[in-house]
Amino acid sequence: MADAHATPHHDYHLVNPSPWPLVSSIAVTIMMIGAVVWMKGLASADAGPVAGALLAKGDKVLFVAGLAGVLVSMFGWWADVIKESRQGDHTPVVSIGLRYGMLLFIASEVMFFAAFFWMFFEMSIFNEARAHIPEVGAWADTAKAWSTWPPKGIETLDAWQLPLLNTVILLLSGTTVTWAHHAIAQGDRKATKIGLIITIALGVLFTAVQVYEYSHIIHENLFFNEEAINSGLYGSIFFMATGFHGFHVLIGTIFLIVCLLRLLAGQFTPEKHFGFEAAAWYWHFVDVVWLFLFAFVYVTFG
Repeated sequence: MADAHATPHHDYHLVNPSPWPLVSSIAVTIMMIGAVVWMKGLASADAGPVAGALLAKGDKVLFVAGLAGVLVSMFGWWADVIKESRQGDHTPVVSIGLRYGMLLFIASEVMFFAAFFWMFFEMSIFNEARAHIPEVGAWADTAKAWSTWPPKGIETLDAWQLPLLNTVILLLSGTTVTWAHHAIAQGDRKATKIGLIITIALGVLFTAVQVYEYSHIIHENLFFNEEAINSGLYGSIFFMATGFHGFHVLIGTIFLIVCLLRLLAGQFTPEKHFGFEAAAWYWHFVDVVWLFLFAFVYVTFG
């Protein structure tokens, strides 16, 4: 009888049993339920000692616990993948699979943002047709809100101020991450380190500018004034599209920080650096999405 644990005679890697898929799924579920509890609540404060303490609106315990589980799962899972790479399990065949996997992941992210753009174009291009809804009952406010785009009362941002600044920041970061990518391929570790540090700094700067932009919108009531009270669809699309993009920038920045730490630890070579290559692909995807957001959300229909 053949030994099931014998050395394989093929180029594929059969991964060892891992707890992280199950643990991360449970953690994400708890985090999402916790987010609902935090924002809306699932029980009143006087529902009992347990339900009132954990499920009342504004309680963050479940959300924080789920988020901690997600972070632990990410760290453990990625550490296992890095360990596999250093053990030589990422053969050329496995590396091709990793590249296909990253490309498919980015393709799924494209579809994710396509949904937001579809909604935005639907409302911005066909808004007058939507306004022809009979003004009876609950539809009256909807028809009035959809009669113009952006809806009446919305004070849009000047595309040539903070949005333009963030566009320049991301375009510059795209050049620095490309510089770092070419440098590691040529064995220039110093240039790779400098390029990565600059890219990370630009990513942090982009996030800071966007936080300032959001605070300006909220404090100045640009989307939430009384005149625009029935036009929440614009605000919803704006914050969902730009907010999720900002979240992707944050994730990409963390991705690049991990790559910088691995570079400093000597784990990247000119022949073996797919972790950094994947991070560069992801960063370029983030750049391209922002160009579409800037061109259409801020400039064309702003």
